Amino acid sequence: MPSTSLHFSDRSSHRAWLASQAKLPAGFRVGSSRFDFVPQEAPKPAKMTLTLIALDKPTPDFAAVFTKNAFPGAPVIVGRKRLESENLGAIIINNKISNVCAPGGEAASESLCAEVGKLLGLKAEQVLPSSTGVIGWGLPIQAMKEALPRALTTLESGSILPAAEGIVTTDLYPKIRRFDLGKGSIVGIAKGAGMIEPNLATMLVYILTDIALPRSELRELLREVVTDSFNSISIDSDTSTSDTVVLISSGLVACEDREAFKRGLKQVCCDLAEDVVRNGEGVRHVIKVSVTRAKDHSFAHALGKTIVNAPLFKCAVAGNDANVGRLIQAIGKYVGASDQKTDLSKLEVRLGGITIFHGGVFQLDPLKEKALSSHLVGAELYQSAPPKDGVFTAAIDYPPHEKCVEITIDLGTGTEAATIFGGDLTHEYVSENADYRS
Repeated sequence: MPSTSLHFSDRSSHRAWLASQAKLPAGFRVGSSRFDFVPQEAPKPAKMTLTLIALDKPTPDFAAVFTKNAFPGAPVIVGRKRLESENLGAIIINNKISNVCAPGGEAASESLCAEVGKLLGLKAEQVLPSSTGVIGWGLPIQAMKEALPRALTTLESGSILPAAEGIVTTDLYPKIRRFDLGKGSIVGIAKGAGMIEPNLATMLVYILTDIALPRSELRELLREVVTDSFNSISIDSDTSTSDTVVLISSGLVACEDREAFKRGLKQVCCDLAEDVVRNGEGVRHVIKVSVTRAKDHSFAHALGKTIVNAPLFKCAVAGNDANVGRLIQAIGKYVGASDQKTDLSKLEVRLGGITIFHGGVFQLDPLKEKALSSHLVGAELYQSAPPKDGVFTAAIDYPPHEKCVEITIDLGTGTEAATIFGGDLTHEYVSENADYRS
């Protein structure tokens, strides 16, 4: 997905690159504040960050897509209402607590929006809320309101990096992508590391642009690009209750090429989507599945998702074990369970460019086995560190490269294709989620 293949030798080089990508489009400011609080459901000290994205002038030109989970968070419920608002002037985001099915959750989100509006000279309906974190807990609304003025004092129009940093929870590092177009730009940030299989993960994405396009076109374009970006990834097959992708334009730069804008928007979304996978909880290998020559796109898309969500295969990849039998069984599982009758006689499967299955039989030998293992080792983001006090933790807090475990599934039955990104399944993932609240 990325337009270029990036390599970073250490955290500082990655941070320098993020800073180089972070210039805000015209008409936007960002700020944040961090405070201590004690969740009423689990009375022990915690920290929350409030992140504020403010426009210099409210705009009617904005779009958003949200989770299809049947238990959406209160900010998602409010966000859907905001799609009917005449214009939008700010986005307020908190981490730590997702405000999902908490008593009085919707009222709490609306109250926070009203407070932001009062401080910025906006109406409550001109403010979009977002929350991410623990499901089921209520927001510390009074402490949040008291922290808002500090967020306003930090508002600045130079860099989006403070916002990218402020929205993270279990993410190892912030995520920023940009696309420059004429005198304008498209700049996006994303949060997400676990509970990731968007169906539009706790995934939050904010895409800002100063290029002018009307509301109707922004909404059409956003719906188009999420299919091949955020809807084409999975870390753990769980769809968050808080998924949100927002696209908003300050409208300060004339759009001279709609198709170029669409390409740029898709590039930003695809790059961020892969960044989310690469930064997935415990992910040491990114798995890229390209399904080609399928009868239809939906079949190709679903088959790719099945492979990246197959736990036995994900575990094998985590151990650099080219156990390709687990890959073939995952293909057969989906095809056998689908309603479509699919002829697999032309199926060819390649791992790392090496044919492993063709003509209905495996194509393996000792040299291939060695090459397959080398491919997995070469795609590893980092080597597993020994557990400390029984807990596995990531060894790095930056992405060293953009290599993937490359899988091609050539069905030979049609002309449609899909590309899906996922991650392996590691001790670190289990440790992270076993101890998430404790």
